[in-house]
Amino acid sequence: MQPVSAADFEEPMAEMNTTPLIDVMLVLLVMLIMTIPPQSHAVKFDLPDPSPVRLQPPNPLHNELAITDAGLLMWNGVPISRPALRGELALTQQMQPTPELHLRPAAHARYGTVDEILALIKSEHVQKVGFVGNEAYLNL
Repeated sequence: MQPVSAADFEEPMAEMNTTPLIDVMLVLLVMLIMTIPPQSHAVKFDLPDPSPVRLQPPNPLHNELAITDAGLLMWNGVPISRPALRGELALTQQMQPTPELHLRPAAHARYGTVDEILALIKSEHVQKVGFVGNEAYLNL
């Protein structure tokens, strides 16, 4: 084996070392991904923890709001418009005791429609909301 001498390195390197540049770009990419807030379109609801024991609600008064597959709203079995629903929700919140709202969306109802109704319920400050008929989603 021959010793390395200065004569072996007479020509300067003509190539640029790209490894540090790639490292810097990866760090910048990771920082960018971490600083971008996640896009979320959600209506925040505080749901109770699931209980294995079925409790009888203390308030037997309730109203049922059903959302059909076609997006129609049914208030206790009667078709209702969104402005009329807003009025009914405001009226029920003034009653003593406050009746519960049982929300029953159909299994194939559009998510956007259900989301809009949940936002409407939240904007009317409905305190007692329950999702009923969830067994319809077991076989989807």
